[in-house]
Amino acid sequence: METSLKTRILPAGTAATAAAADVLATGGLVAFPTETVYGLGADATNATAVAHLYQAKGRPAFNPLIAHVGDLAAARRIARFDAVATALAEAFWPGPLTLVLPKAEDCPVAELATAGLDTVAVRVPAHPIARDILRAFGRPVVAPSANLSGHVSPTTAEHVASDLAGRIDLIVDGGPVEVGVESTIVGCFARATLLRPGGLPRSEIERALGHKLEQLPADAESDSGQPLAPGMLASHYAPRTNVRLNADRIEPGEALLAFGPLRISGVDSAAAVMNLSAGGDLAEAAANLFGHLRALDTTAARAIAVMPIPHEGLGEAINDRLRRAAVGRE
Repeated sequence: METSLKTRILPAGTAATAAAADVLATGGLVAFPTETVYGLGADATNATAVAHLYQAKGRPAFNPLIAHVGDLAAARRIARFDAVATALAEAFWPGPLTLVLPKAEDCPVAELATAGLDTVAVRVPAHPIARDILRAFGRPVVAPSANLSGHVSPTTAEHVASDLAGRIDLIVDGGPVEVGVESTIVGCFARATLLRPGGLPRSEIERALGHKLEQLPADAESDSGQPLAPGMLASHYAPRTNVRLNADRIEPGEALLAFGPLRISGVDSAAAVMNLSAGGDLAEAAANLFGHLRALDTTAARAIAVMPIPHEGLGEAINDRLRRAAVGRE
């Protein structure tokens, strides 16, 4: 793809919001912060704009996108809500939860954005900058992570620029994001099903539902078939450096992505060390995950060794992203 666009970077504020709405209205691409990661926005109703988004990211066109809207009323204009979906939306929106729902009869979201499925993924983000842009624009905005497809997701405007400068029109710089991993995705099918763990822990959703979420079979993910929801490709969120999971020692030439106390053999000879959370805080670890992976990816280490992360709360989402980063690289 040509990278001849002049990418503006504007600090968040009234002028940036107006500029973002103007770019979206003319079919352009805008990166902006959400509470999870920076998203790359395009008019969800404009198939040409969506095609340009796929092209800018190098994203497979069979991978559906999440439509971001300002409130539940706007979500009802593009999707059909049953009692379960309504309860989840009322409990967790705005916030880091995406619902996969049947399309409304006159759903305006472009077929390309839903990858031809009869469902649509929809979310109401909580970040004030994202909400201001959605309000100013007035239509649904598809906004996958603002990075090259398959690469580590961006949590700062600088991360976005390093991947997409020259490919998109505008970056709205709102500083580092808060959550640091993408939204949790729940499919509202015959039974509510967890499609992707994320920034809203499974336990909170199950508490609101009063029962367990269904789980997809392990073979539901691949890099060749059509996914049911965004972020379900087996290989995803990947740095260029090999990733080795659940490391109990550091091999020569490896960098270390640590969690908690550095009680691991070989740490003194590591090519580089970054700790997701020295105190073992999973929320801090989630916020640091993609930034630390990007930083370690620049160290010329032969691999990134990752210490074990507890598989509870936000740890489920962290481990999901790390597993996808390591697919085909271990």
